[in-house]
Amino acid sequence: MTTADLADVEYVVHTLAQTAVDNEKEFGDLDAVVGDGDLGYSLARGFEKVLSDWDSYKRDDVATFLQQIALAISSRIGGTSGPLWGTAFLRASATAKNFAMVDGPAVVAILRAAAEGIQARGNASLGDKTLLDALVPATEELERQIVAGASADECRAAFARTARACADATSTLEAKRGRASYSGTRSIGSPDAGAVAIAIIIERIIAEWDSH
Repeated sequence: MTTADLADVEYVVHTLAQTAVDNEKEFGDLDAVVGDGDLGYSLARGFEKVLSDWDSYKRDDVATFLQQIALAISSRIGGTSGPLWGTAFLRASATAKNFAMVDGPAVVAILRAAAEGIQARGNASLGDKTLLDALVPATEELERQIVAGASADECRAAFARTARACADATSTLEAKRGRASYSGTRSIGSPDAGAVAIAIIIERIIAEWDSH
């Protein structure tokens, strides 16, 4: 993979981490509505570690870099978030090995592998009111845009737009996984914190893309 590929992946991971840290309170407040409120704290503590150790990660290639991030997250993030995000990055790392360059199809495959890892580790499905309800449809829309021949800017915009729309739409769902599931029908009416977090992270990555 090229130096540009690695630079793009580094940008995405660094922005993801910084967004998790910057939005600790917002993510926690969202999670506190029907969950246990620890999402913001857990993600912020884990990604603080990612940022503080940033220069120490091996950068032999994209797969190696993503694996390093996975290990850092798994050892630092508490609660259910650690295993889920750690698995996502491990699956992303394994899939990245299959591509000579990080082009559109590679990005889709890497995102899909991450989502499948979360799904398997969390025993969750679409419609269970989790971050998958934002990530999976957004990834599918990204693939549709790529296949249709849309420009890179159009693909990124559609990815962010779909993530936000689908995250907001989780307010109509009843939580079936995590602490929020204990609330039963009371979970209907507010969006899933994890899905909203995914949307906010993607929106920032896309908004600042041209400046990295």
